[in-house]
Amino acid sequence: MEKHKNRKTKGRGIRQEKSEVSCCMKYLMFGFNVLFWLVGAGICGIGLWAWTEKDMFSNIGKITTVTLDPALIFIISGGVMFVIGFCGCIGALRENTCLLMFFSVSVGLIFAVELLFGVLAFAYKDWIKNQIESQVKNMIINYREDLDLQNLIDWVQQDWLHCCGVNSYADWELNRYFNCSSQGSIEACGVPFSCCKPTTDLIKNHHCGFKMINNADRENKIYTEGCISLGEKWLETNLIPVAAIAVGIAVVQILGICFASILRCDVNAQKAKWGYND
Repeated sequence: MEKHKNRKTKGRGIRQEKSEVSCCMKYLMFGFNVLFWLVGAGICGIGLWAWTEKDMFSNIGKITTVTLDPALIFIISGGVMFVIGFCGCIGALRENTCLLMFFSVSVGLIFAVELLFGVLAFAYKDWIKNQIESQVKNMIINYREDLDLQNLIDWVQQDWLHCCGVNSYADWELNRYFNCSSQGSIEACGVPFSCCKPTTDLIKNHHCGFKMINNADRENKIYTEGCISLGEKWLETNLIPVAAIAVGIAVVQILGICFASILRCDVNAQKAKWGYND
């Protein structure tokens, strides 16, 4: 009888033994990655929708020339977020050390690439500037060919930087529709509507950019300064908020790596207590 009682007491002690896995850490990781996963799925879905709306097969041929296609960027970034978030979510919920390791390594690699890019951008800022100029000029060339690029350029010129062209309004001659030698185009020697300065007119004149490249009064009607120089000025003016956002993203990534590593160690400790091998 006494022996049976001791066995029951011993069994109860094993059942009530504290788990090495922190519930707080586990469900914090799970909740964060569910949100991360859903956001990634949404971004990827928007990118796929925009990609198919623009005729996917014709866009595939432009990948080599238009690397900053907004739809393509949405697809890639959303897909990466979806996969990493899914692995972190399932890894935390199921206490799967392989998925947690994949999550940690993936986020660590992304952080390393971001850090490397930041260092290289600072060390080779002139080269980076030339690459950006080349890419934006390529976007101007394809302005009428891609609706997403058109909306992006219009937003930058009209709503964000209040600029026109890459280095000046004259860069719009790179586009075959705005080039002064364009035959039969009503937009020849003009600039897009997004280059026009705001007016108090109740009805907006969407033709305000027509014939502005050779117009002597263009200074009063359109933005003439290029987006690259104004972008540099904007970055210098907003350096602290931009740096704060960059640091915030880095902190979130580092915390994600730490939380996943801690949870993985807890799971391994629990397995060791049960006599399992990782």
